[in-house]
Formats: sequence, structure tokens, C-alpha cells
Amino acid sequence: MGHRALFTLACIVLTACAVITPGRAAAEVPGVGGGFRWGVSSSGFQSEGFAPDSNWSRYARSGQAEDYRNSVDFLHRYDEDIQHAAELGVGVYRVSVEWARVQPNPGEWDFSFYDRMIARIRSAGMQPMITLDHWVFPGWEVDRGGWRSAGMVEDWLTNARAVVDRYASSDPLWVTFNEPLAYVGKEQQIGGIGSLDATTMIDRMVAAHRAIYDHIHARQGGAMVTSNIAYSAIGTAAADASFVDRIADKLDYIGIDYYYGGSLSKPPNLAALLTNQSSSLILEPDGIYYVLRRYSQKFPGRPLYIVETGMPTDNGSPTTDGMTRVDNLRDTVYWVQRAKADGMSVMGFNYWSITDNYEWGSYSPRFGLYTVDVTTDPGLTRRPTDAVAAYRDITAAGGVPGNYAPTRAPALCSIQDLPSSCFDPVR
Repeated sequence: MGHRALFTLACIVLTACAVITPGRAAAEVPGVGGGFRWGVSSSGFQSEGFAPDSNWSRYARSGQAEDYRNSVDFLHRYDEDIQHAAELGVGVYRVSVEWARVQPNPGEWDFSFYDRMIARIRSAGMQPMITLDHWVFPGWEVDRGGWRSAGMVEDWLTNARAVVDRYASSDPLWVTFNEPLAYVGKEQQIGGIGSLDATTMIDRMVAAHRAIYDHIHARQGGAMVTSNIAYSAIGTAAADASFVDRIADKLDYIGIDYYYGGSLSKPPNLAALLTNQSSSLILEPDGIYYVLRRYSQKFPGRPLYIVETGMPTDNGSPTTDGMTRVDNLRDTVYWVQRAKADGMSVMGFNYWSITDNYEWGSYSPRFGLYTVDVTTDPGLTRRPTDAVAAYRDITAAGGVPGNYAPTRAPALCSIQDLPSSCFDPVR
């Protein structure tokens, strides 16, 4: 698109948009109402520590990633983190039941940690959200070929059925595969599959999801099952066609992960994405509105759930544009409330994550409501960020106040849903 076309498009959009500016009162927006689920998210390998043999523990030891150490030791400190979540006032705590821990060898089972941990979530008054596969599988499965092996689906289902049978009585929400297309990318990164294996891995995950969906519903009345979408504005239709569209009849709710933005106002920072410069990534909370609108239209009447959202910093350093964790949280919640007020069936919101953790090869990206300095603090002290108090206020009030004004103006032509964000912008 040439400069003249960009200028013309900008003029059209600026004329059409009723833009909210910082400091000006926004239109009244109601809270989310009763039944809405506020939550926090985490995953096993990223936070548990004392990792058993797996595809990711092998990669972490390969010299190609930062030393895993024992992460934030959720394995022994789960009670503290679950208590912190309960004090936030959330009703959902997302975890993963790691295959490598419960089945360290074929036919050998150990659910002891997850029995205690999930019981603790329930006793704290929260509902577990259980992820069956958060990118980690046992070393013995790696030796069988992992997702390159035709036997992977049945091996995966053997584990997944065992997890479902054990915890269905705890009435969890279910996530089958965490961010399936990102999973494929990570398997390519760590050498689990080659580029020619990507389509086969997706096909096998589709088959596994469809099979375990039926098993979950056979074991748990009224079960809610999803596979969360790692939303990317680039190639969304093709991404949906490769996975989500193929399991659409076996999704009880649409799980969405939203993090980074981009627009005519602030183009995506591709250099920051490619070099993992967390503090320089573009944060546009209003983009979540367009993502919700897209999937509300794609799956009319289907509940939508923000399974993950949050913001990273480079070891706690300020973001390039000055966005703070509190501002990002409140602004994002505001746009979720706007979506719900505009008739979108949003059922829940999870913050990623309750603590900092091992961000797939590095401790530099900090996402936590509670900061933990894994590399410098042997005591692994959980130190609350200012977003802890802000999230507590949000859950108590059912959202941000009705007259809350976002700290950032809505982006001009958000890439999250082009071209509708240009010609039908949020007002």
C-alpha cells in the first residue's frame, strides 16, 4: 500500500471514528454481571520445577536455552500460590496435568502431586481449569518419535483418558491442547519435528482432541471443553482452517489468548518479536475487543473465554511505551466489558500468570502478578506487583468502574480484525 493510499485510509478512519482519549470520560460501561469467571493461568513445566524427563527438560539441558533450575517450585509452593489466587477473589485456577510427571514410564502412574494440588484449588473455593497438553510429553515418548510417530495419538489418549477419569469429579473446565499451532512451532524450534511434519502433527492433534472430547463428556455431565487459540492477526483465517474449524463441532466454548497488538497507529514491532524483546512489544488492549468480535461472529452464541492475557517485561524493566501492568490490566478488562455490553457472550477472563515462570527457554520475560527472581533469589520469594491490588478490586467490583476511561486511545485500524477495525471501529 502506497503512502497516498495510507494517507487516504487514515483520513477516512479518523473521520469515521469516535475516539476515546486519555483523560476524557468514556461512555458508561456496565460490569460483567453474575456468573462471570475471573481467573489466573499457569502451566506445569513452566512453574513446577524438579522436571521429569521430557521433550522440554531435554531441550532446557541442551545448552540452547537458559538453565531451568527448578523454576518457581510450584511443586512444593502450590499452597502459597493457590492462596494468593484465592485472595485475589478469582474463581478459576488454570493448571496443566503434565504427562511426563504422571506417567514417567509406560504403564507407570503417579498422580500424587496433582491429587493434592487440585484438591487444594477446590478447597480454596476455585474451579480448576485443566490443560491436558501444555507442550510437554515424556522422554520415553520422545524416544518413540513424539508427534512424528503414528502411535502418538493412542499414547496421548491413554494418558488423557486417565487424567479425565481421575479429575472429572472435580468439575473442571477443560483445555485439550494449549495453543496448538504455537505448539507445532515450538516442536519445530526444539527439534521434535521437521517442517514437513507440521501438517501431520496438526492432523494428529485434531484426531486426539475429537476423541478426548467425547471421553470427557462421557465422564462429566455438563463438561466445558476447548482448545485455546493463540490469536495472531497474521494468517488468522488459514490458522483457523487448519485446526479450530476442524474441531468446531467439539468446542463447548471458544478459548482465546490475546497479548500483542499492532495498528496503523503503532505497527507491530517485528524485531522485538523475533528477538524476544518483551518490553518493546506493542500492547494495545483495545485489540481484544476486535478478537472477541471476530469469534463472536464466527461462532454465534458460543461462549467466549479469555484463557490467557497479560503483558511481559524484560526482567521487570519499563515497557518502551510506558504501559504499566496495572494500566494494561484495567484497560484490557474495560474492553472485555465493552464486548460483553455489546452482546458478546464472554464467560471468563484469566490473567497470565499468577507468578513469573520459565517462559520456554528464558526467565527474562516477566508475566507474573507476583514477581519471582528465579536466577537471583534462592528463596523464590513471591513479591506482589501493583497489579495484585488492582485485580483484587476488579474481581470484587465485577470489572472496572462504569466511568473508567482507558489510558490509551483506541488504535487506528487495529490489525486484529482488518478491514472491519477501520470501517467499523469500536467507539
